[in-house]
Parts: sequence; C-alpha cells; structure tokens
Amino acid sequence: MKTVAIIPARWESTRFPGKPLAEIAGQPMIQHVWEKASAARGVHEVIIATDSDRIAAAAASFGAQAIKTRKDHESGSDRLAEVAQDLRADVIINVQGDEPLVRSSDLENLAALMVGDDGIEVASLCHPITAEEAANPNRVKVVCDAAGDALYFSRAAIPHPRAAASARYRQHIGVYAYRRETLLRFPDLPVPTEERAEALEQLRFLSAGIPIRLIETEPSGPGVDVPEDIARVEALMKG
Repeated sequence: MKTVAIIPARWESTRFPGKPLAEIAGQPMIQHVWEKASAARGVHEVIIATDSDRIAAAAASFGAQAIKTRKDHESGSDRLAEVAQDLRADVIINVQGDEPLVRSSDLENLAALMVGDDGIEVASLCHPITAEEAANPNRVKVVCDAAGDALYFSRAAIPHPRAAASARYRQHIGVYAYRRETLLRFPDLPVPTEERAEALEQLRFLSAGIPIRLIETEPSGPGVDVPEDIARVEALMKG
C-alpha cells in the first residue's frame, strides 16, 4: 500500500501573502513541513502542491517535488484532489504548509491507521484543550463518538457546558489522511450550509455520510497565521 503526503501551499493569503516562503530559523517554512513529512515512516513520497512558480522554484532548491495546480481552488482538499487524479497511491495525507511544528510521529500514526483498517475512509488528529482555549473561534473543536469518529466540528465551544456541568474539549488539527478514491469524490460532494457557515471543509465529508476517525495526540505547537507568529514558532524550535 502506497502512502503519499501532499503539502498544499498557495501564494495568496489575506493575512500573510507568500506565507509558505516566510523564513523560519534560516529556511522557508514550507521546507520545515516537507522535512517533517519526509521523515515520517510509512510515507513513501512527499509532494508540494502549489499555484505559485516562486514556491515551486523554492521547493526545487531544497530537493522537493512540486506540482503546479490551478489557482481557483476553494480549499486545500480540492487542491489535493487535483494532484491525486494522476497519482498511483492508496492513501493521501494532507499536511498543512503553515504547520512547521507538525510531528513526523503523528503522520506515521495516521499512515499506520489507514494501512491497518481499510474500513476508514478519512482520518485526522485532535488534542485536549482548556475551556479558555475552546472559547477562541480560531481553534476548531471536535466532538467524537465512542468509536472515535467525529460527530461535529465547530468554531464554537462544543460541547456546551450547561449549568454547572463540566465539558471536555478537543481541538482539531488540520492534518488529514484519505483513501485516494474518497479524496477524488470530495470536489463533487454537495457543499452543506454548515460548511459555509463555519468555513470548515471537513463538514462536507460528514454531511455526505463519510465518517472521519480522530486520533488523539499531544499539542504540536502553533501554526503560522500572521507574520507575528514567526517569532513564537522560532522560540519553540530553539527551546
């Protein structure tokens, strides 16, 4: 069974144009992500999927394979699906290009899960957070059933702690593993109102009746959303 990691990396970003090439600890952010994915056991190939000639050239400079994609994709999964059409692979792992602190071990666990259970179509990661962290709409929360499959994802604090009841919160980490054939279905799935309201593409799978299995792990550190996040990530790398 062949597993390919794809890193979607677009040039345009409302808050941080050119983000994938932002320098962190002396090298482009996308290179950090590529190195982590390349070091993961069970991942046989790593590809950077980009709409930018500049990102493709940078990838070539550090030995990465880059594939150019259209510029009009609405989500990272749509970009991956374009690349996956021409790939000979069984499992595709979506590794976000703005997560330089992603752990190779988490990618290994996702790959092993998909290889070990062919009934799982999509898998992802989550970790525990506090109630204070759950109140932040930029942290996507997930509630799971007893089997570990997602019931719902939201920017709201779910579950809601009514009265004095306590709640356990999990933050979703935007790293996905898909069966290739399931990923190829994604662009043609109906876009539910919940996806548009929450701006969360994974809700498209749930709306279509495709379960998402979650692996609970430890926090891996913050991603990079704005330029101010660079210093924080560099400090964590040095620490």
